[in-house]
Order: sequence, then C-alpha cells, then structure tokens
Amino acid sequence: MGFFDRFAARKPAPGPGSLPAAAGEPAPVGPAGSVQARLLAARERLEARDLPGALAVYEEVLAGPAGDRADVLVTISGDLGASGHLAPIVELIAPRYDADRHGPATGLNLIQAYLALGNADAAQHVLDILFALNRPELEDRLHGFSNAIAELLAAPDAGAGAAGASGADGAPKIGLITVSKPVWFYGLEPLAAQVLAPKGGRLRRIAFTQLAQPGVTPSAEALRGPEDEIARLSRALPLWFAETFSFAALYQAVAAVAFQAGAEGPAGNHPVVFSSEWTPENLRQLVETHGEELDYIVTGSLRVAAGDHEVVLRVWEVKGLRERKVFSARWAPSNADAVLARLHADVRAYMEWSPASAAYAYVIPSQPRAWLDTLGASLGLFLAEKSVLPPTCLAPVAADLAAAGARAAGSEGAALAYLTLRARARQLGLAEAPLAPLARSPLVQSARELLG
Repeated sequence: MGFFDRFAARKPAPGPGSLPAAAGEPAPVGPAGSVQARLLAARERLEARDLPGALAVYEEVLAGPAGDRADVLVTISGDLGASGHLAPIVELIAPRYDADRHGPATGLNLIQAYLALGNADAAQHVLDILFALNRPELEDRLHGFSNAIAELLAAPDAGAGAAGASGADGAPKIGLITVSKPVWFYGLEPLAAQVLAPKGGRLRRIAFTQLAQPGVTPSAEALRGPEDEIARLSRALPLWFAETFSFAALYQAVAAVAFQAGAEGPAGNHPVVFSSEWTPENLRQLVETHGEELDYIVTGSLRVAAGDHEVVLRVWEVKGLRERKVFSARWAPSNADAVLARLHADVRAYMEWSPASAAYAYVIPSQPRAWLDTLGASLGLFLAEKSVLPPTCLAPVAADLAAAGARAAGSEGAALAYLTLRARARQLGLAEAPLAPLARSPLVQSARELLG
C-alpha cells in the first residue's frame, strides 16, 4: 500500500544462511551482527500477518543495545508502516525517538503515522522537533507536512470539500492513503516476481485520485454505514487506472483515496466523500506529502444525472500544476461496459500507455463495470484488514465474493482478485464461500496454494 510504502526504510539483506524463527516463537537475541537478520525475520512475520510474532521480535531488539540505533528505529517504523500497523509505530518508536541521536528519517515516519491516525497535535510536535534540526535539505518536505497538518487535517474546508464528522476541535481529520500496487495483489507478495511488472529507467510517476461527488454531502452516520454504488465507483475508477498504469512500461502509478479518522480511534473511522473537485492547492498537498516525485495527477468527478452516470477526468502536469487534458463520459446501465472501455482506451492513448513485459500478461477487462466492483470490494476489505476502516463501512461482502467468484474462471487477473478477496473475507470472519472455478494457469495455482 503506497501510503504505507512511504514509511519503508531500506530493507536489510538477510545474513548468510539466516532463517526466520518458527511462528509463535520469539526470534533468538544473538550478537549485534544478527540484528539485521532478526529485523528480516520480523518483516517476514508481518508479511505472514503474524503481528504478535513481529512485535515480540521488535521488543527484544529494542530492549538490547541495538534499540538506540537509528537504522533499527527507521527499519521498524518503516516495516510496520508498510504493513499498515500504525499504532505500534507510536507505541514502540515514539518513546525512544530522539531527533539529535536518531536523525530525521524516523521522525518523518512518525509524522506520517500520526497523520494517518488523525493525531494532528502529535504530528505537529514531531514536526517542530525536525524543524529545530535546521537541515536545509529537509525544508521542502517539512513545509509540506506543515501544510498537510494545517490544511488537510485541521482546516474546516480542507481536503477538497471532504464531507464528514468533525473532530473535537470541530475540524474533520482526514487522511490520504495511496495504493501503490494493484489492490488485489496484497496477499500475493511472495509471487511479486511472477505478477508485478519489472521497472527500470526513467519512469513517469502518476497518481489517480478519488473522484469528487459534486454537491453530495452525506451525514457522518451515513458514511459509517455500507458504501453506496457511487461512493464505491469514486474510489474504484482511480484504482482501475492506477492498476493499468502499474503494468505500463514507462509508468509508476498510485491511487489516492481518503478516510476520516474518528475521535474514538480506528473503530470510528469512515470513508470520505469529496463534495467538490480537487483544487491546485489540494494537488500541492498531495505532492508535498506523497514522499516521491510525481509527474502527473489525474483528478475528476462522478455524478448521477437522469439515471445516467457522468464522469470527468482531468490530467494535471505537476510541473507548474497545469491542466493538460479533460476526458468525459456518460453511460447508462445498458452501455456501461462499452463506454468505460472507450474512456479507458482514450486515457491510455493520450498518456502513451504501452504494456510492460512481465510473466503476468495484464489484460484489460472485457467487463469493466463488474471489474470496478471487484476492485472496490478488494479495497474495502484491505482497509478493514489494516484497521483503517471498520467492517461496518463495507458493502455486503458475501454478494461481492459471489460476484467475483462467478468471473474467476475468465482470466488470470479475475482469479487472482477473487482469491485474495476470498482469503481476506475469511480472515476477517465476514464471509465464507466454497472455492469457485478458477482460470487454469500455474500462476493461479501458486496463488491458490499460497492463500489456502
């Protein structure tokens, strides 16, 4: 998940012959030279969704002489953030962090964790400490966080017209999450070399943002309930384009979606509806807080008019924040697939999209409207798994799972998306379903064996 990927530190390489400890057993605490191996073992536990096992390793490492090392703190905070576990970053790292001894990298991770958790005061405190270091090379990024705290999280009208409940100070606490890989890929990390497209050379970096719903201002109570069709589409469309461009030869792509943090903690979080389109100032906020350079940002809006759906997409060049191209489309239920396929093709042609060579051959879905529902369902379950959203915000999971299962035999992509959706629904205890017929391929068989 891209937003969490921003936390990631440089990953230590395993030592010769090093193996992770068995599940349920703390990694042995050996000499200082084994610290990197233990951190790698903890990361593998996170990837296996064994948070308690990873925390046991981290606590032992932090209790020893290595617990005051800058590289250890930034690696732990980075790996926890990359796996979506934000509260442990605050609990384990914040009490130990000293900017003078440990440098700014861990502090930046802490700021992002506090922002994601909706704690603007704590984020501001760490930001003040980092400003006090007087590091000129950090100034642009620190000013970006300052803007994010002051405007995106605190200002009543910030967040491109976000609608939702207010925090204790009357201001909505809004966080952005950038999804940096196909949303259905999460859970298939051991198969990354077989699924993800290899990247190299000078890449164009593009972000697709959650679409606005002009004039729509649902109540906080409504936002805490299951998402409706338009809200799902407002997030699924950028996920679809980001997925497509992640399999392009010359692009690195992310999708940006928003949530609102509840004052009572993650159980009170809910999705956000943007009631007006993103402004250039909002784009600056995304650029400044994203953590990597962006070349293009695609924003837009989605509405229902006379029973038809209308979408507008705007392509912005980040340099100078210039609007370069506008696409629009309108569809009825009867021609949704044809119109969405044409819109998708027009965007690909304008951006000079070409497929990357990869073991997994990405295929544009022949039924894009149904595919958008699968992506929306995958995002909801992923955010629920990461405790970003409570399950009460999800549409009926059993129906989504059945629909995805009915299409799982059609292609490798549909099968992989169904398998991760099914595994996540089962893990969260939200839905059980017998395995549907799958597309036949070695990759799909490997994914089936991995996910169970």
